[in-house]
This record gives sequence, structure tokens and C-alpha cells, in this order.
Amino acid sequence: MKISKTHRARAAAAMSLTAVLALTVTGCGDDGSGFAAGAGAEGDGTGKIVFWDNNGGVRTDTWKEIIAGFEKENPGIEVQYVGVAATEIQTKYDNAIQGGGLPDVGGVGAAMLAGLAAQGALEPLEDRSADSSLDGALDPGMVEAMKAAGGSEKHTYNVPISANNGVLYYRTDLFKKAGLAAPATWDDFYQAAEKLSDPKKNRFGYTIRGGAGSIAQAMDAMYGQSGITSFWDAKGEKTTLNAPGNVAALEKYAALYKKVTPSADLNNDFIKMVAQYDSGTIGMVNHNLGSYQDHVTALGTARFRGIPQPIGAGGKRVQVSNPVDGLGLFKSSEHKAAAWKFIEYAASHEANSKFNEQAGLIPANTEAAKDPWVSRAEPTALAAGALTDGSTVTVQLPYYLPEWNGISKADNEPELQKVLLGRTSAKAFLDNMAGELNDAQAEWKEQRPTD
Repeated sequence: MKISKTHRARAAAAMSLTAVLALTVTGCGDDGSGFAAGAGAEGDGTGKIVFWDNNGGVRTDTWKEIIAGFEKENPGIEVQYVGVAATEIQTKYDNAIQGGGLPDVGGVGAAMLAGLAAQGALEPLEDRSADSSLDGALDPGMVEAMKAAGGSEKHTYNVPISANNGVLYYRTDLFKKAGLAAPATWDDFYQAAEKLSDPKKNRFGYTIRGGAGSIAQAMDAMYGQSGITSFWDAKGEKTTLNAPGNVAALEKYAALYKKVTPSADLNNDFIKMVAQYDSGTIGMVNHNLGSYQDHVTALGTARFRGIPQPIGAGGKRVQVSNPVDGLGLFKSSEHKAAAWKFIEYAASHEANSKFNEQAGLIPANTEAAKDPWVSRAEPTALAAGALTDGSTVTVQLPYYLPEWNGISKADNEPELQKVLLGRTSAKAFLDNMAGELNDAQAEWKEQRPTD
């Protein structure tokens, strides 16, 4: 009998959860087996806490500045910074849950929140938030997004720090030379990609993401072109991922590979894709606000722009949701009071503004979102406006599914590469992924946590 990837993922998650529950009854601290057990302790609000940055390297310098400011205000608390690459953070958390060594505080994005919450690793934060300076200070939409991503009707497992959004970056100098207007619509996008390409001269109109993170970018292109505005059908049982409009959109998008894109794109994650765009003569790249500063460093502000995703044939911009990022407090922490002070500080006006200005993201703190730098960073200002001015419909992805990360990343990214190579049809790929998602949704509905 063939066992699907989804069922294997579920089995692994169930084993992890069983291990956590079994260890919890053995008491606080290490139970002697090397596993982290128990519910930790509040502590006296001082001591050493460990912080895992879930985008280490990219945001290291910024976090170290914030940590220095926090330690100056809280001399009784020392923060040990540990940078973990975004591509490795999920595995590192999962290993620590089973083998011990979780941090006190960690960066936890919406996409991985449900899986960690389901394993009992995170401390509920709604009461702490309500009794703190953060009450009413954070963007309600981001707070609700985090609560929904955690999969619980009652608990909130994360404090939002920033929101990202998809951006189409284009080379204004190359567009001007070719007599092209800004790629405001999907038709504009395809026409520009074609006109700016001359593979014999190593010039390409677009760079496509074929490596890690490729599926989210492909879904943006699919829903943006099809105009479908919900990830699930009216009953919330079947995904629209493999709807005919999305299949046709993926066929058109995948056909760009090697025709108007470099062949190296097949294995490019965002780091390689962004570097390739910044160093060559590529006309456009889809990424998010996080790479804005990289483009400024490489190209200056006069040679490129970052604009919201293109408008579809129906005159409406449709995009898939970008995960909200934030900080979680781990149950196993022996210094929860000190760890919470750090989270509260990181989400405060000054620190949150500093982080998001340097990262080029949308602040979660509502006062930080009003700071002058937001309007000066054009892609951030345009992205924030697109999310609030009614011009954009956002298709909410099911981050609450514990299997979401596995299905949308490791399980199916190699399958999308086969689509780019022409070895698998767009329909077969989407039908298979849709089947896994429908199974995961059905199981989640049966076992949905209500406490």
C-alpha cells in the first residue's frame, strides 16, 4: 500500500505531540532522557535568556542593536542571540522539541505557528498581552492573523512584529530603454518579460523562483491571474488550488522558464534569485519587501522600483497572504518573566520601528507604522496602502494546518520543478497537492483545538 507524504507528515507530527505530552507528566526540567519536559517557570524577571532569530544572517545586525537597547534598559537580563537561517529554523525547532534545548524566545512566523502550537511548545500570550503596554498597540489585523494561524479559537501564541507583502521589482532603466511602461497588469508583465529578453546576450526579462520557497511565489502568480479570491470552496472542504483558472495560470507562468529566465532559476532560492537580479541585466523579479534594501545597495534608488503585484484581467489585484512574523515564548523557558519583557520591548514603538525600517517591512506597532521612514520607503508605503485601500483581495493561506509547511514546501517544491522542466503537467501537480490539502483540512476539522 502506498503511503502519501501527507499521511507520513501527520504520523510524524502525531509522534512528536505524543512525545511532548508524555514528557510533560514527568515534571519540570530535563527528565533524564535528554528531552525538554515540563512547563518551565516564571523566574524573577532577571537572568539569561536565549533568543533564536528565525532569519539569522539577514537580520542579525538589526536584532543585535535591539538587544543592546533592551539590555541597557534591563541590566538584570542578558540575551544570548542565536541566528538560524530561515531555511533551517523549522527543523531546528522540531529537533529541539524532541531532543531538548528550546530557546526562551524565538522568531516564529505564521506558517510554522500551528505545528509548534500543536506540539505544545508555545506559551499562550493573550493574558500577558492584555496586561502589558502592548494592549491596543498592535495592528489588529496582524494580531488576528497570528491567532488564526495558531489554529486555536481561544489562545494566541505569538506577538506580531512585522508583515510582509509580495512586490514586483522592475528595472526602471531597462524599461525606459525598451520604451515600456510600468508593469501594472499581468498582461504588461508578460509583454515586458518577452521584450526584455535576449538569452544569447544573457539578458532576461524575469527571474523565476524554482528552489526553496517557489510554491508561494507560484501561487501568487496563479491567484493573481485567475482572480479566484478564496483558497477553499464555499463549504471550506475543497481547495481552489487546482481550479481550471489556476491551472491555466500556472501553465502560462511555468512556460516562462528558460524562455525569458535564466536556466539557473530552477534551483534558486530567494537569496540566489535576488543576487542574480541585482548583479545582472534582468528586468523583473517577484519577491517581497524583505529584499528592498538589497536592491537599494546594489542598484541605488534610481534604477528600480518596487510596486504591488500586477492587476488581473478583472481589474482587481488578487494576491495570496504573506505570513506575519513575530515572537513566541516557549513553555519550557525557566525565565518566562524576563523573556516576556524582551518580547514586549521588541514590539514597542521604538524597537519595532527600528527593526522594520532596516528590514523594509510593515510594522506591527501602530505608532511605528506612522513613522516618517514608512512613506519614504516606496515599496513599503505602496504595499501598506494596497493592503488597506480596498484595491487588493488577499487569499488567506491555511497556515493553521499543521501539515501546511510540509505540503507547501518540502513535499511539493521538487514536483513544481518538474512542471518547470515540462516533465509534469500543471494540472497533475496541482491535483496532487490539492488532494493532500483537502485531506489535511478534513482531519483538522475533525480534530480542531477549541481550548
